[in-house]
Amino acid sequence: MTGRNDTGGLPADDEHQRFARYLQDLAQVREENEADLVSVVLRDPDATMAQSAVVRHLDNRAARLLTYAGFPDWAQGMATVIGEREFLIRRLREWTLLRSITMGDPWTPEDLATSSDWFQRNAVETLTSPAALTLLASEGRTRRVRAAASHRIAQRQQ
Repeated sequence: MTGRNDTGGLPADDEHQRFARYLQDLAQVREENEADLVSVVLRDPDATMAQSAVVRHLDNRAARLLTYAGFPDWAQGMATVIGEREFLIRRLREWTLLRSITMGDPWTPEDLATSSDWFQRNAVETLTSPAALTLLASEGRTRRVRAAASHRIAQRQQ
């Protein structure tokens, strides 16, 4: 990372500048350096900002790797780095669920029904699984999710 100070290798600027720099660095990080950089970001004194940068990175990377055979190894590596940070753990778990449904791997209706609003909104837009869409149409957490899932089912039947 650029713009580091002499106190722990973190950027010296305010949290908005660090956030922007973290996003830029995470977007450009090489695969072999990703875990180390995520670890550095998570050591930032502003934990909320750091987790926000990391979750955006997880979202971007997971979306690109979703159907890639290396996704499980990547997810395991990220799980090790994010440790006990519940928000990040949940997001990574939901990306893993999205991958399972997308790839036709086992998943449970309970996992889908109890997933976050964020997950259900994204799932409705990306999934093609009739079982998952039907479940979201009937048990989605919000009216928006239920309506979107019903619409997707109707489109598939045409």
